[in-house]
Amino acid sequence: MYDVREWRHVFKLDPNKYIDDELLERVCESGTDAIVVGGSDGVTLDNVLDLMVRVRRFPLPCVLEVSSLNVVTPGFDLYFIPTVLNTNDADWIKGLHVEAMREYGELMDPAELVVEGYCIANPDCKAAKLTGVSKKPEADDIMAYARLTGHLWKLPVFYLEYSGMYGDIEAVQKAAEVLADTETVFFYGGGIKTAGQAKEIAQYADVVVVGNAVYEKPEEALKTVAAVQK
Repeated sequence: MYDVREWRHVFKLDPNKYIDDELLERVCESGTDAIVVGGSDGVTLDNVLDLMVRVRRFPLPCVLEVSSLNVVTPGFDLYFIPTVLNTNDADWIKGLHVEAMREYGELMDPAELVVEGYCIANPDCKAAKLTGVSKKPEADDIMAYARLTGHLWKLPVFYLEYSGMYGDIEAVQKAAEVLADTETVFFYGGGIKTAGQAKEIAQYADVVVVGNAVYEKPEEALKTVAAVQK
């Protein structure tokens, strides 16, 4: 079984975005620790399955980040289950999770489930609109959400998501300090377009997630792997 505590770099691929076979091969053979399949809109069972089958040709973990019950399917190594910390919509905190356990609980291997304490720091992104996040958290808020995740709930992952914008490095550093004495793994995602940005974030976050850059600046995206793992 794969252990996220051993990861440093992840590429996040959106099933609703096109990636050709050549680029996908380069991404999967780049030395990244895992491929996470997930997105906020246009995600269907068909395009999730299509991307999973294509990634499965390569010897690295393939993970589904579950944003809808309609796309849950066997075949992934792990399933990331986000509980959105800074939403007022209880469905995204525990409502959909209860529904998933009712419908799929007996079929799921608990060892494959990884719950993410998910803090969305860009209220203008698609993920925020989907989950009902309307206010940008300040650095102190992010620290509190990190404490909630690592100290109180003791979840395996704290995911700070800036989605489309590069994050506040001070907030990232403070979150890392809060989580330093916990077993919670600190994932950061959002706005990383260069190796330099990836290296800066990697000073603080345990795992650096690179997503949109794969489609917008693929050559730069591929350089982030070495920048982080050094």
